[in-house]
Amino acid sequence: MTWDRRGLLFAPPAGLDWMKTHAALPTAEAVDGGFHRVYFSGRDGEGRARIGWAEVDLRRPQAPPRALSAAPAIDLGPLGAFDDHGVTSSWVLDQGGRKYQYYTGWSLGVTVPFYLAVGLALSDDGGATWRRHSAAPLLPPDGADPFLTASPCVLVEGGVWRMWYVSATRWVMEEGRPKHYYNIRYAESADGLAWRRTGHVCIDYASADEHAIARPCVVKDGGLYRMWYCHRGAAYRIGYAESRDGLAWERHDERGLPPAAEGWDAEMTAYPFVLDAGGVRYMLYNGAGYGRSGVGLAVADAAAHAR
Repeated sequence: MTWDRRGLLFAPPAGLDWMKTHAALPTAEAVDGGFHRVYFSGRDGEGRARIGWAEVDLRRPQAPPRALSAAPAIDLGPLGAFDDHGVTSSWVLDQGGRKYQYYTGWSLGVTVPFYLAVGLALSDDGGATWRRHSAAPLLPPDGADPFLTASPCVLVEGGVWRMWYVSATRWVMEEGRPKHYYNIRYAESADGLAWRRTGHVCIDYASADEHAIARPCVVKDGGLYRMWYCHRGAAYRIGYAESRDGLAWERHDERGLPPAAEGWDAEMTAYPFVLDAGGVRYMLYNGAGYGRSGVGLAVADAAAHAR
């Protein structure tokens, strides 16, 4: 599968009180008239992320968003909570008339710079308002994931909720600073709320230089699972893997999306979200500055998509 870059879908919106920079970690759902609501994470003047949204027409990437969230869809958690210093977007799905938004909560660390944990917000009014499922994280530290959890992707198949998510394997001191190492793991649930974790690793480090494998996005094509994610040594680039069961994966990173030769996504490509609409496969992603430049769009080669 090859990708045709279509440029920036939208830059970080200006003039909003709750965000000053960034439009990172896009995740989208179809709304009316062929438009999609793209949830993303913007940062305030202190670098704290909140989740907002923009409604866009993927068929017309140069057109400005028709609507923006004037206030955060999901704001910071209360002081002392797992998400009191940031919430970043990850995954939205509808199930049984209710919307589930899985996200990553951030809090500041002492011996390490930050702690991350998966959280969940729910909406019973079509996404107009969101409420936290709990003040506690959905995936707190445990024996399988003792350090952090983040960036969940969730599919529901035959009544089984399947999650691919990020988990840290360790922090190490390098050049006098703590450095994180994390890969992609798997969990299951009967209701999307209580999750069974065994530590099963789906995407592991490919070399000694690789230290972060992040933001999985899984799409099922017939009997084949496809996963896009970002991985890094010096800088992120989008990789790709395939699986027949969602558990054992083969990496084919040459079929991902590398940085461009020049422009806003030449420094890095990161945080992919892949969706199908109108017979076209799209990828939303970020480039330079971890989303500082905005959300980009790429379109899959139609012949490769059919295969």
